[in-house]
Amino acid sequence: MKVSVTEAKAQLTELVRRAEAGDEVILTRHGHAAVRLTPVTPASDAESRRAILAAVRASAAGKVSAGPDAAHSQDFLYGADGLPE
Repeated sequence: MKVSVTEAKAQLTELVRRAEAGDEVILTRHGHAAVRLTPVTPASDAESRRAILAAVRASAAGKVSAGPDAAHSQDFLYGADGLPE
């Protein structure tokens, strides 16, 4: 929904409520879009970040690389003499 800044002054509480509910609210100035109201997403706390990192580390620990390490990943491009093939 598009609303002029002048109109938004009178109905700011309702516009904020609609933006929080997921509606797209755009404020216009002289007929051109100027500002979009979007809800603020809460920052995760330290404990939940630690839990996410622990889960990622645990899932990565069980995976084994099937290929060469990074230092040797491009060896197939070169011959025994060290020159490109």
